[in-house]
Amino acid sequence: MDNYPLLNLFWTMLEFFLWILWFFLLFKIITDIFRSHDMGGWGKAGWTIFVILLPLIGVLVYLIARGGSMHERDLDQAAQADKAFKSYVREAAGPGGGGAAGGSQVDELAKLADLKNSGALTQEEYQKAKDKLLT
Repeated sequence: MDNYPLLNLFWTMLEFFLWILWFFLLFKIITDIFRSHDMGGWGKAGWTIFVILLPLIGVLVYLIARGGSMHERDLDQAAQADKAFKSYVREAAGPGGGGAAGGSQVDELAKLADLKNSGALTQEEYQKAKDKLLT
């Protein structure tokens, strides 16, 4: 450990951090290239080859040329993922896609419970109506 001073250790850690940061940026750009809907296949192939063969220049040129719209593509992808998640939750929440049928079923059960609690329905009537609603 005497042959490796503390300053060299910090320098090595900085180089390691920058190396990982570089790979993160490279993968982010490659992902953005393939996610882009406004580019054709040849454009995507050209940018990918440019970024892989000349990584430093390719990444910098890509950031200058298309970096401003990367954020918009990120937002579009997040919105699509959110929409898909909400759609899945609606489908899983109730019968008939969980839309109006799932919501109306819950409303009907709440109304039945209110009627039973107010004394308008007997326990047997409530149970029959609930069984009919749930089947």
